[in-house]
Amino acid sequence: MARLRLAPMLAAAWLSMTAAQAQESPMPDDIAWKLIEIGRSVDPAKTAAIYAPLQQMEPYAGVRVQRDVRYGPAERNLLDVFAPEGGTGSRPILIFVHGGGFIGGNKRTPDSPFYDNIMLWAAKNGFLGVNITYRLAPKWPWPAGVEDVASAVQWVAANAAQNGGDPTRIFLMGHSAGAVHVAAYVAHPEFHKLKGGGLAGAIMLSGIYDLTGSPLGDQEMAYFGTDPARFQERSSLQGLQASTLPLMIASAELDPPRFVEQFDLLKQAACKRAIGCAHAVMLPQHSHMSEVYSINTDDDRLTREILAFVTTSK
Repeated sequence: MARLRLAPMLAAAWLSMTAAQAQESPMPDDIAWKLIEIGRSVDPAKTAAIYAPLQQMEPYAGVRVQRDVRYGPAERNLLDVFAPEGGTGSRPILIFVHGGGFIGGNKRTPDSPFYDNIMLWAAKNGFLGVNITYRLAPKWPWPAGVEDVASAVQWVAANAAQNGGDPTRIFLMGHSAGAVHVAAYVAHPEFHKLKGGGLAGAIMLSGIYDLTGSPLGDQEMAYFGTDPARFQERSSLQGLQASTLPLMIASAELDPPRFVEQFDLLKQAACKRAIGCAHAVMLPQHSHMSEVYSINTDDDRLTREILAFVTTSK
């Protein structure tokens, strides 16, 4: 009962899952409780402590990894490429853009399995995986992030064939601040370096799409600036609604409320598109960080949806 007193509303939400939902959930009870105790906060360290023991550590058997390949002139214009050893044919490509509140984060941290875990899952499931990092605020404010994403997509398309990838099947996925950069790339074609943006689909996990919906925090203003008059033009909501690109959006049940609100906002806006609604997923039991730290574990609820989205985005 002590756990219920720690977070009664969150615990009640978890306990109210239907029997069918509980049966299909691959999340062990002890992990679910730990996430409830962390609550609706963005806590990479505590969440990593839960999921790191479940992840593979290097060296990775059966996977060929190219590290720190330069895709642009800036110091942080680097990417990693993951491909199955001995793989043949032309695979769809999954590019991942990490989060970090616009002022931090990296595609890989020494002695950490994140975000290699996403690339390993991609390589095992028929993709060529590409993990990128990008310039950070406050040194590099808007539009540095979306410019770097554009350069990375251009590099991936140009080098797809030699790495066993299909340049016509590039899927761009971002989490948190990375999802904001992905959204900006889709919504602002003025930054594209390839005709039509060069994508087959975009996947946005727990992003912010309308900068005018609520006050910006210090980290967001470090990137987007402090002038509210510029927030509308730097938002992505209208451009995403106008886009004809297949979209997948997701949020976590234990996301901070603002991310859930933005998920609902984009979900409604996307349904007004001529091509129909986005592939929308609300992940039960998960938190802001666990939705990506759990990738490549037995909990495949998000990755099953990604595969379904890719399969139908033709």
